[in-house]
Amino acid sequence: MDKKLRIDLLRVPKHVAIIMDGNGRWAKGKGMSRIFGHKNALTAVRESIETAADIGVEAITLYAFSTENWSRPKMEVDALMKLLIKSLKKELPTFQKNEVQVNAIGNIDSLPDNAQKTLAEVRELTKKNTRIILTLALSYGSREEIVKAIKNISKKVVNKELDLENIDENTINNHLYTFNLPNVDLMIRTSGEQRISNFLLWQMAYAELYFTDILWPDFRQEHFYDAIIEYQNRERRFGKTSEQLTE
Repeated sequence: MDKKLRIDLLRVPKHVAIIMDGNGRWAKGKGMSRIFGHKNALTAVRESIETAADIGVEAITLYAFSTENWSRPKMEVDALMKLLIKSLKKELPTFQKNEVQVNAIGNIDSLPDNAQKTLAEVRELTKKNTRIILTLALSYGSREEIVKAIKNISKKVVNKELDLENIDENTINNHLYTFNLPNVDLMIRTSGEQRISNFLLWQMAYAELYFTDILWPDFRQEHFYDAIIEYQNRERRFGKTSEQLTE
């Protein structure tokens, strides 16, 4: 049976986040450099975005480069930045064809100037697309994001722009990079690792976590379907009992 036919299109997650892990191990297994793995991961990126859009997912966020990744060898970091620029330019026609709006979160100012420029151009050219929002987490760390939000909220309290007693979850949400996105419903991590790795900690408070042994360069449409089917087979209670949900 076609896996897509097993999916209830009325219950797909609104927001899917993916930790794209395993590029280095995939390349090493073939006797190649780590960057070879990164280059061969683009098919997985494309298929995941297109599949998500096809089944009605509203937003997909990809953990492309973390704040911790800056500590990797300079040669690999430079290659990743060049790959980012090349990929954005190459995929632009596909983004337009599939009505993908490109977004980015993280400390974008820390990226190389040419990467910032290309990213800004692609964001501008796709801003009117409405089928799905693709968010690239670049130079991103969730703890840094939360600290930044707290500082901004504190400044408003000090400047009498915000009353301390009025601070609630919505206040924090509105000061995060993801203020315009729904909370994450499903997080997928490839390569067998079972960690969140400082990714969207606040936004994933009630997300379903799905881990697969598939290395990211091998991740395809059928694997995305597997994650969605598993998501739909789980009972999402949000603190309630099964009986309450039935009622």
